[in-house]
Amino acid sequence: MNDAHWHLVVNHFPIIGTIFGLGTLIVGLVLKNNSVKNTAYILFAVAAIFAFASMATGEGAEEMVEDMPNIGHQIIHEHEELAEKLALLLYATAVFSLLSIYTSVKKHRFSKIASYITLFLGIGATVVGTFVGTSGGEIRHTEIRDNNAKQAVENTIPKEQAEED
Repeated sequence: MNDAHWHLVVNHFPIIGTIFGLGTLIVGLVLKNNSVKNTAYILFAVAAIFAFASMATGEGAEEMVEDMPNIGHQIIHEHEELAEKLALLLYATAVFSLLSIYTSVKKHRFSKIASYITLFLGIGATVVGTFVGTSGGEIRHTEIRDNNAKQAVENTIPKEQAEED
């Protein structure tokens, strides 16, 4: 298996795991159930681990597809920039998740604040994750690109090649 394949294997969990983590955390906060909240914190931490794996395989995946027809460097660059922001956001969410678990177990007064900080980071990560997923899908799925992205790709294809198509 090459980096492109590994990237496709691991890149979905940071987004899906964050969505599940956010939903679980909201349920835990509403029910005031520490076990449910701790499950959400673990999901956020695992999502961050998968974000690291996705970032580690992304460069190799880029090298394999960047020169393919109808791909375009701009679309890959946009995806890469968004993915870096998501990874940093997930790393921060994971840190606060671990802090939230610790403060919950120790029954520290900072526990509730840590939970809400984790919630807001999770919301941010979910929003950014949707943009990352869409931009990643646009790399190979031309049918979901908007007209601006299609135009950018068409401008990167040499005219001789475009005339052959």
